[in-house]
Amino acid sequence: MRVLMVSDVYFPRVNGVSTSIETFRRTLAAQGVELRLVAPRYGGEPDEAGVVRVAGWPVPGDREDRLVGWRAMHRATLAAAGGCDLVHIQTPFVAHYAGLAAARRLGLPVITTYHTLFEEYLQHYAPLLPAGWLKRRARGLSRRQCNALDGVIVPSTAMRERLLGYGVDAPLHVLPTGIPVERFRGRDGAAFRRQHGIAPERPVALFVGRVAHEKNIGFLLDALRHALARHPALLLLIAGEGPARAELEARVRREGLAEAVRFIGYLDRAEALPACYAAADVFVFASRTETQGLVLLEAMAAGLPVVALAEMGTVDILGPGRASLAPPPEPAAFADALAGLLDDGVALRRLAAEAPVYAAEWSDAEMAARLARLYREMFERGAAEALPAAAGA
Repeated sequence: MRVLMVSDVYFPRVNGVSTSIETFRRTLAAQGVELRLVAPRYGGEPDEAGVVRVAGWPVPGDREDRLVGWRAMHRATLAAAGGCDLVHIQTPFVAHYAGLAAARRLGLPVITTYHTLFEEYLQHYAPLLPAGWLKRRARGLSRRQCNALDGVIVPSTAMRERLLGYGVDAPLHVLPTGIPVERFRGRDGAAFRRQHGIAPERPVALFVGRVAHEKNIGFLLDALRHALARHPALLLLIAGEGPARAELEARVRREGLAEAVRFIGYLDRAEALPACYAAADVFVFASRTETQGLVLLEAMAAGLPVVALAEMGTVDILGPGRASLAPPPEPAAFADALAGLLDDGVALRRLAAEAPVYAAEWSDAEMAARLARLYREMFERGAAEALPAAAGA
Protein backbone atom coordinates (compact mmCIF):
# COMPACT_ATOMS: atom_id res chain seq x y z
CA MET A 1 0.00 0.00 0.00
CA ARG A 2 1.29 3.50 -0.87
CA VAL A 3 0.40 6.53 1.24
CA LEU A 4 1.28 10.16 0.63
CA MET A 5 1.86 12.33 3.69
CA VAL A 6 1.86 16.09 3.16
CA SER A 7 2.92 18.61 5.79
CA ASP A 8 3.86 22.26 6.29
CA VAL A 9 6.56 21.17 8.74
CA TYR A 10 9.19 18.46 9.03
CA PHE A 11 12.75 18.01 10.24
CA PRO A 12 15.08 19.83 10.65
CA ARG A 13 12.26 21.83 12.29
CA VAL A 14 11.83 20.12 15.65
CA ASN A 15 8.33 19.78 17.10
CA GLY A 16 5.71 17.17 17.81
CA VAL A 17 4.40 17.04 14.24
CA SER A 18 7.87 16.40 12.83
CA THR A 19 8.47 13.72 15.45
CA SER A 20 5.16 12.02 14.68
CA ILE A 21 5.83 11.97 10.94
CA GLU A 22 9.35 10.62 11.41
CA THR A 23 8.13 7.94 13.81
CA PHE A 24 5.54 6.62 11.38
CA ARG A 25 7.88 6.90 8.39
CA ARG A 26 10.31 4.68 10.26
CA THR A 27 7.81 2.06 11.43
CA LEU A 28 5.11 1.75 8.78
CA ALA A 29 7.34 -0.07 6.29
CA ALA A 30 7.22 -3.15 8.52
CA GLN A 31 3.42 -3.02 8.16
CA GLY A 32 3.60 -3.13 4.37
CA VAL A 33 3.01 0.60 3.91
CA GLU A 34 5.24 2.63 1.58
CA LEU A 35 5.25 6.29 2.58
CA ARG A 36 5.98 9.34 0.49
CA LEU A 37 6.26 12.78 2.09
CA VAL A 38 5.91 16.30 0.74
CA ALA A 39 7.31 18.93 3.14
CA PRO A 40 9.10 22.32 3.11
CA ARG A 41 12.74 22.80 2.30
CA TYR A 42 14.49 24.71 5.09
CA GLY A 43 17.93 25.18 3.58
CA GLY A 44 20.78 22.74 3.38
CA GLU A 45 19.12 19.47 4.38
CA PRO A 46 20.24 16.57 2.16
CA ASP A 47 17.94 14.85 -0.30
CA GLU A 48 16.21 11.82 1.18
CA ALA A 49 14.49 8.91 -0.54
CA GLY A 50 10.73 9.24 -0.40
CA VAL A 51 10.78 12.92 0.60
CA VAL A 52 9.87 15.74 -1.79
CA ARG A 53 10.96 19.16 -0.54
CA VAL A 54 9.15 22.34 -1.59
CA ALA A 55 11.05 25.62 -1.40
CA GLY A 56 9.93 27.96 1.35
CA TRP A 57 10.89 31.15 3.13
CA PRO A 58 11.00 32.02 6.85
CA VAL A 59 7.74 32.93 8.57
CA PRO A 60 7.89 36.59 9.70
CA GLY A 61 8.79 36.65 13.38
CA ASP A 62 9.44 32.89 13.46
CA ARG A 63 12.67 31.87 11.78
CA GLU A 64 12.14 28.20 12.69
CA ASP A 65 9.18 27.68 10.34
CA ARG A 66 8.72 28.00 6.59
CA LEU A 67 6.00 29.27 4.29
CA VAL A 68 5.71 27.37 1.04
CA GLY A 69 4.22 28.66 -2.20
CA TRP A 70 0.59 27.73 -2.83
CA ARG A 71 1.11 26.65 -6.44
CA ALA A 72 4.43 24.93 -5.79
CA MET A 73 2.94 22.88 -2.94
CA HIS A 74 -0.09 21.91 -4.99
CA ARG A 75 2.04 20.84 -7.98
CA ALA A 76 4.44 18.82 -5.84
CA THR A 77 1.63 17.13 -3.92
CA LEU A 78 -0.35 16.18 -7.02
CA ALA A 79 2.77 14.74 -8.66
CA ALA A 80 3.75 12.77 -5.54
CA ALA A 81 0.21 11.41 -5.10
CA GLY A 82 0.37 9.54 -8.40
CA GLY A 83 0.21 5.82 -7.76
CA CYS A 84 -0.80 6.28 -4.10
CA ASP A 85 -3.80 4.70 -2.42
CA LEU A 86 -4.48 7.36 0.24
CA VAL A 87 -3.46 10.89 1.24
CA HIS A 88 -2.64 11.70 4.87
CA ILE A 89 -2.51 15.43 5.70
CA GLN A 90 -0.46 16.45 8.74
CA THR A 91 -0.98 20.22 9.06
CA PRO A 92 -3.84 22.67 8.41
CA PHE A 93 -2.06 25.28 6.31
CA VAL A 94 -1.07 25.09 2.62
CA ALA A 95 -0.50 21.35 2.98
CA HIS A 96 -4.14 20.80 3.92
CA TYR A 97 -5.48 22.35 0.74
CA ALA A 98 -2.83 20.77 -1.46
CA GLY A 99 -3.47 17.32 -0.03
CA LEU A 100 -7.24 17.67 -0.29
CA ALA A 101 -7.06 18.92 -3.89
CA ALA A 102 -4.77 16.07 -4.97
CA ALA A 103 -6.91 13.43 -3.25
CA ARG A 104 -10.14 14.68 -4.78
CA ARG A 105 -8.64 14.99 -8.25
CA LEU A 106 -7.27 11.44 -8.12
CA GLY A 107 -10.27 9.93 -6.32
CA LEU A 108 -8.28 8.92 -3.24
CA PRO A 109 -9.40 8.73 0.41
CA VAL A 110 -7.97 11.59 2.44
CA ILE A 111 -7.42 11.78 6.20
CA THR A 112 -5.72 14.24 8.53
CA THR A 113 -4.09 14.09 11.92
CA TYR A 114 -5.28 16.95 14.12
CA HIS A 115 -2.08 17.55 16.06
CA THR A 116 -2.51 21.03 17.50
CA LEU A 117 -5.23 22.78 19.49
CA PHE A 118 -4.90 26.11 17.73
CA GLU A 119 -7.62 27.89 19.69
CA GLU A 120 -5.38 27.74 22.76
CA TYR A 121 -2.24 28.93 20.94
CA LEU A 122 -3.28 31.87 18.79
CA GLN A 123 -3.68 34.36 21.64
CA HIS A 124 0.04 34.00 22.43
CA TYR A 125 1.02 35.00 18.89
CA ALA A 126 -1.64 37.63 18.19
CA PRO A 127 -2.10 39.30 21.61
CA LEU A 128 -3.63 42.47 20.17
CA LEU A 129 -6.64 40.63 18.78
CA PRO A 130 -9.59 39.66 21.02
CA ALA A 131 -9.03 36.17 22.43
CA GLY A 132 -12.69 35.18 22.03
CA TRP A 133 -12.74 36.19 18.38
CA LEU A 134 -9.53 34.25 17.70
CA LYS A 135 -10.93 31.12 19.33
CA ARG A 136 -14.14 31.29 17.32
CA ARG A 137 -12.17 31.68 14.10
CA ALA A 138 -9.91 28.74 14.98
CA ARG A 139 -12.87 26.51 15.83
CA GLY A 140 -14.74 27.40 12.65
CA LEU A 141 -11.71 26.78 10.45
CA SER A 142 -10.99 23.45 12.14
CA ARG A 143 -14.60 22.35 11.72
CA ARG A 144 -14.65 23.20 8.00
CA GLN A 145 -11.30 21.57 7.30
CA CYS A 146 -12.07 18.36 9.19
CA ASN A 147 -15.54 17.97 7.70
CA ALA A 148 -14.10 18.20 4.19
CA LEU A 149 -12.15 14.97 4.76
CA ASP A 150 -12.93 11.26 4.96
CA GLY A 151 -11.56 10.93 8.48
CA VAL A 152 -9.62 12.62 11.26
CA ILE A 153 -7.00 11.08 13.54
CA VAL A 154 -6.69 12.60 17.00
CA PRO A 155 -3.92 11.68 19.46
CA SER A 156 -6.13 11.60 22.56
CA THR A 157 -9.70 11.24 23.76
CA ALA A 158 -9.67 14.84 24.99
CA MET A 159 -8.97 16.02 21.45
CA ARG A 160 -11.81 13.90 20.12
CA GLU A 161 -14.21 15.49 22.60
CA ARG A 162 -12.98 18.96 21.70
CA LEU A 163 -13.52 18.38 17.96
CA LEU A 164 -16.98 16.95 18.59
CA GLY A 165 -17.69 20.17 20.46
CA TYR A 166 -16.59 22.14 17.39
CA GLY A 167 -19.23 20.33 15.34
CA VAL A 168 -16.89 17.99 13.48
CA ASP A 169 -18.93 15.14 12.02
CA ALA A 170 -16.22 13.38 10.01
CA PRO A 171 -15.21 10.00 11.52
CA LEU A 172 -12.78 10.54 14.41
CA HIS A 173 -10.12 7.96 15.25
CA VAL A 174 -8.08 8.12 18.49
CA LEU A 175 -4.57 6.98 17.59
CA PRO A 176 -1.54 8.34 19.48
CA THR A 177 1.94 8.56 18.07
CA GLY A 178 4.05 5.80 19.55
CA ILE A 179 7.61 6.16 20.79
CA PRO A 180 10.76 4.19 20.02
CA VAL A 181 11.13 2.86 23.56
CA GLU A 182 14.50 1.22 22.98
CA ARG A 183 16.05 4.57 22.03
CA PHE A 184 15.58 5.87 25.57
CA ARG A 185 16.78 2.88 27.55
CA GLY A 186 20.18 2.17 29.10
CA ARG A 187 21.77 5.59 28.52
CA ASP A 188 24.63 7.06 30.56
CA GLY A 189 23.09 9.77 32.71
CA ALA A 190 26.22 10.08 34.85
CA ALA A 191 28.30 10.98 31.79
CA PHE A 192 25.73 13.60 30.80
CA ARG A 193 25.96 15.15 34.27
CA ARG A 194 29.75 15.27 34.09
CA GLN A 195 29.62 16.84 30.65
CA HIS A 196 27.29 19.60 31.88
CA GLY A 197 28.88 20.14 35.28
CA ILE A 198 25.96 18.79 37.32
CA ALA A 199 27.00 17.17 40.60
CA PRO A 200 26.05 13.47 40.91
CA GLU A 201 24.04 14.03 44.08
CA ARG A 202 22.16 17.14 42.90
CA PRO A 203 18.40 16.56 42.39
CA VAL A 204 17.36 17.38 38.83
CA ALA A 205 13.86 18.03 37.51
CA LEU A 206 13.79 17.97 33.70
CA PHE A 207 11.52 19.66 31.17
CA VAL A 208 11.86 18.74 27.49
CA GLY A 209 9.91 20.55 24.80
CA ARG A 210 9.53 23.67 22.75
CA VAL A 211 10.34 26.72 24.86
CA ALA A 212 7.12 28.50 23.97
CA HIS A 213 4.37 30.26 25.91
CA GLU A 214 1.85 27.47 25.41
CA LYS A 215 4.11 25.01 27.24
CA ASN A 216 3.37 26.89 30.49
CA ILE A 217 7.01 26.90 31.60
CA GLY A 218 6.30 29.94 33.76
CA PHE A 219 4.16 27.66 35.93
CA LEU A 220 7.20 25.41 36.46
CA LEU A 221 9.22 28.43 37.59
CA ASP A 222 6.50 29.34 40.07
CA ALA A 223 6.48 25.77 41.39
CA LEU A 224 10.26 25.72 41.56
CA ARG A 225 10.33 28.65 43.97
CA HIS A 226 8.14 26.66 46.37
CA ALA A 227 10.11 23.43 45.93
CA LEU A 228 13.44 25.14 46.63
CA ALA A 229 12.30 25.73 50.22
CA ARG A 230 12.50 21.95 50.78
CA HIS A 231 15.25 21.15 48.26
CA PRO A 232 17.59 24.15 47.98
CA ALA A 233 19.90 22.30 45.59
CA LEU A 234 17.12 21.38 43.14
CA LEU A 235 17.95 22.15 39.49
CA LEU A 236 15.30 22.68 36.82
CA LEU A 237 16.84 21.66 33.52
CA ILE A 238 15.06 23.02 30.42
CA ALA A 239 15.94 21.22 27.18
CA GLY A 240 14.60 22.79 24.01
CA GLU A 241 14.44 25.96 21.95
CA GLY A 242 11.66 28.36 21.11
CA PRO A 243 10.38 31.91 20.99
CA ALA A 244 9.86 32.29 24.75
CA ARG A 245 13.42 31.41 25.77
CA ALA A 246 14.80 34.94 25.99
CA GLU A 247 11.82 36.14 28.02
CA LEU A 248 12.05 33.17 30.40
CA GLU A 249 15.81 33.58 30.84
CA ALA A 250 15.26 37.24 31.72
CA ARG A 251 12.63 36.24 34.28
CA VAL A 252 14.99 33.68 35.83
CA ARG A 253 17.68 36.35 36.27
CA ARG A 254 15.17 38.90 37.58
CA GLU A 255 13.81 36.49 40.20
CA GLY A 256 17.21 35.29 41.38
CA LEU A 257 16.76 31.75 40.08
CA ALA A 258 19.86 31.61 37.89
CA GLU A 259 21.53 28.96 40.08
CA ALA A 260 18.41 26.80 40.09
CA VAL A 261 17.47 26.90 36.38
CA ARG A 262 19.54 25.95 33.37
CA PHE A 263 18.57 26.24 29.71
CA ILE A 264 20.56 23.74 27.67
CA GLY A 265 18.89 24.23 24.29
CA TYR A 266 18.03 21.65 21.68
CA LEU A 267 19.56 18.20 22.13
CA ASP A 268 20.17 15.62 19.42
CA ARG A 269 17.37 13.05 19.69
CA ALA A 270 19.53 10.06 18.88
CA GLU A 271 22.11 10.40 21.66
CA ALA A 272 22.10 13.56 23.77
CA LEU A 273 18.38 13.68 24.56
CA PRO A 274 18.10 10.06 25.83
CA ALA A 275 21.20 10.67 27.98
CA CYS A 276 19.61 13.84 29.34
CA TYR A 277 16.50 11.90 30.40
CA ALA A 278 18.76 9.36 32.12
CA ALA A 279 20.57 12.15 33.99
CA ALA A 280 17.41 13.50 35.66
CA ASP A 281 15.55 12.35 38.76
CA VAL A 282 12.04 13.50 37.80
CA PHE A 283 10.37 14.77 34.64
CA VAL A 284 8.10 17.81 35.02
CA PHE A 285 5.50 19.12 32.59
CA ALA A 286 2.79 21.76 32.91
CA SER A 287 1.32 22.34 29.45
CA ARG A 288 -2.46 22.73 29.49
CA THR A 289 -2.88 22.50 25.70
CA GLU A 290 -0.90 19.37 24.83
CA THR A 291 -2.61 17.10 22.33
CA GLN A 292 -0.78 14.00 23.56
CA GLY A 293 2.45 14.60 25.49
CA LEU A 294 5.00 12.35 23.79
CA VAL A 295 7.78 13.67 26.01
CA LEU A 296 6.07 12.14 29.04
CA LEU A 297 6.31 8.73 27.41
CA GLU A 298 9.91 9.32 26.35
CA ALA A 299 10.79 10.16 29.95
CA MET A 300 9.02 7.05 31.20
CA ALA A 301 10.80 4.89 28.63
CA ALA A 302 14.06 6.18 30.14
CA GLY A 303 12.87 5.10 33.62
CA LEU A 304 12.01 8.61 34.75
CA PRO A 305 9.01 9.28 37.04
CA VAL A 306 6.73 12.06 35.83
CA VAL A 307 5.07 14.93 37.72
CA ALA A 308 2.70 16.70 35.33
CA LEU A 309 -0.62 18.46 35.00
CA ALA A 310 -3.37 16.19 33.70
CA GLU A 311 -4.77 18.53 31.07
CA MET A 312 -6.03 17.81 27.54
CA GLY A 313 -3.95 15.12 25.83
CA THR A 314 -1.85 14.22 28.85
CA VAL A 315 -4.95 12.88 30.64
CA ASP A 316 -4.80 9.63 28.65
CA ILE A 317 -1.20 9.06 29.78
CA LEU A 318 -1.53 10.25 33.37
CA GLY A 319 -5.04 8.96 34.07
CA PRO A 320 -4.05 5.42 35.12
CA GLY A 321 -1.63 6.87 37.70
CA ARG A 322 1.22 4.65 36.57
CA ALA A 323 4.80 5.99 36.83
CA SER A 324 3.43 9.46 37.48
CA LEU A 325 1.83 11.99 39.79
CA ALA A 326 -0.77 14.48 38.57
CA PRO A 327 -1.12 17.22 41.23
CA PRO A 328 -3.73 19.99 41.14
CA PRO A 329 -2.93 22.86 38.76
CA GLU A 330 -1.52 25.13 41.47
CA PRO A 331 2.21 25.89 41.75
CA ALA A 332 2.34 25.13 45.48
CA ALA A 333 0.56 21.80 45.06
CA PHE A 334 2.79 20.89 42.15
CA ALA A 335 5.87 21.76 44.22
CA ASP A 336 4.61 19.66 47.12
CA ALA A 337 4.20 16.65 44.84
CA LEU A 338 7.66 17.15 43.34
CA ALA A 339 9.42 17.70 46.67
CA GLY A 340 7.52 14.86 48.31
CA LEU A 341 8.60 12.46 45.60
CA LEU A 342 12.22 13.53 45.95
CA ASP A 343 11.91 12.99 49.73
CA ASP A 344 10.42 9.51 49.38
CA GLY A 345 13.06 7.21 47.92
CA VAL A 346 10.75 4.19 48.01
CA ALA A 347 8.04 5.93 45.98
CA LEU A 348 10.62 7.39 43.60
CA ARG A 349 12.08 3.94 42.88
CA ARG A 350 8.62 2.37 42.52
CA LEU A 351 7.51 4.92 39.92
CA ALA A 352 10.86 4.64 38.13
CA ALA A 353 10.41 0.87 37.88
CA GLU A 354 6.86 1.25 36.55
CA ALA A 355 7.86 3.81 33.94
CA PRO A 356 9.50 1.70 31.20
CA VAL A 357 6.89 -1.05 31.55
CA TYR A 358 4.08 1.46 31.04
CA ALA A 359 5.87 3.26 28.20
CA ALA A 360 6.21 -0.03 26.31
CA GLU A 361 2.42 -0.12 25.96
CA TRP A 362 2.73 3.02 23.80
CA SER A 363 5.43 1.70 21.47
CA ASP A 364 5.89 2.98 17.93
CA ALA A 365 5.47 -0.53 16.48
CA GLU A 366 2.05 -0.99 18.09
CA MET A 367 0.79 2.41 16.94
CA ALA A 368 2.12 1.84 13.41
CA ALA A 369 0.18 -1.42 13.21
CA ARG A 370 -2.99 0.41 14.25
CA LEU A 371 -2.43 3.15 11.66
CA ALA A 372 -1.78 0.63 8.89
CA ARG A 373 -5.07 -1.09 9.72
CA LEU A 374 -6.89 2.23 9.54
CA TYR A 375 -5.32 3.06 6.17
CA ARG A 376 -6.47 -0.28 4.73
CA GLU A 377 -9.97 0.08 6.14
CA MET A 378 -10.30 3.54 4.57
CA PHE A 379 -8.94 2.32 1.23
CA GLU A 380 -11.27 -0.66 1.14
CA ARG A 381 -14.24 1.49 2.12
CA GLY A 382 -13.38 3.98 -0.62
CA ALA A 383 -13.05 1.23 -3.19
CA ALA A 384 -16.40 -0.28 -2.16
CA GLU A 385 -18.13 3.10 -2.45
CA ALA A 386 -16.56 3.71 -5.86
CA LEU A 387 -18.02 0.51 -7.39
CA PRO A 388 -21.71 1.58 -7.39
CA ALA A 389 -20.74 5.01 -8.72
CA ALA A 390 -18.76 3.42 -11.56
CA ALA A 391 -21.59 1.04 -12.37
CA GLY A 392 -24.06 3.91 -12.49
CA ALA A 393 -21.82 5.85 -14.85
